[in-house]
Amino acid sequence: MAGGFWQRVLESEMAVPDDRPLPELTAELVTMLGSADPVERDEVAYSVLAAWIADGVYDALLVSFGDAICNGLRVELGSLEGDAVFRRSFSALVLASCVERDNAAHLVPIDVALKWAERAIEWFTRERDLRGWVDGKGWAHTMAHGADLVTALGRSRHLDADQLGVLLDVVAERLTTNATRVLVDGEDDRLAYAVLTVLQRNLLDSGWLEDWVETLAAAAEVGQPPLQKPAGPTFAARNTSNFLRALYAHISIGISPQDAPSDFVEMPACRPDVLLALLLTIPRFTPWLYTRPSTRH
Repeated sequence: MAGGFWQRVLESEMAVPDDRPLPELTAELVTMLGSADPVERDEVAYSVLAAWIADGVYDALLVSFGDAICNGLRVELGSLEGDAVFRRSFSALVLASCVERDNAAHLVPIDVALKWAERAIEWFTRERDLRGWVDGKGWAHTMAHGADLVTALGRSRHLDADQLGVLLDVVAERLTTNATRVLVDGEDDRLAYAVLTVLQRNLLDSGWLEDWVETLAAAAEVGQPPLQKPAGPTFAARNTSNFLRALYAHISIGISPQDAPSDFVEMPACRPDVLLALLLTIPRFTPWLYTRPSTRH
């Protein structure tokens, strides 16, 4: 990080410096998104870019800026581990900020929004590095940042029922395929919030949602070991069952996140049907915990 330049920006409450051109500042920040130094990447690059996006600094450039951020999603995509994960994961987080800015200010045409959604889906489904915390380098958090990007897209006025259904299918695919580890850093809660955001749109049919829950449940059951084997469930089965439990808890309690729009005040219309589908599903993962009704007369 160049001297105390960016520290002065942080201390100025993210004021845009007037002694260097914005494109130069932006290029430096975007490069820092891929840094293995958590201070440069998270505290400086992401924090400054997110603040400038929210403050409208990039409003006139949001289309080209978002397109450029999308390029970071493809850097060494498919690699299992490596420092390139930081560029991909934090590009996803910055792209979520771009989508949220459009959600608030209506700046981006539909074709651009759908292109961003397509690039996001490509990255999220192909990402193999699922590390949360990386010792000495801070958060990678691809699953959590992917969930945040789905959340932003789920609020987009440009996405209709079919496209929201695709987002939920992407969440299901992400949970049930290419699981390289058990998720232990709160990713299930972030994914549940993303799904709840989609449900709050009240555009998806309850029957479709029940089938979606069943698809996840069936995938989790396939990954459960026979009783005679000592091995535990597969990574995908454990992640999927944990996610379904998180979704059940949050939709039961009701959430009111600080950054949510006003439509989160009301429960989604599909709530009773989804709750029932989850209630019938979750006991299947641990049947020894639940007593079946007797069939004897």
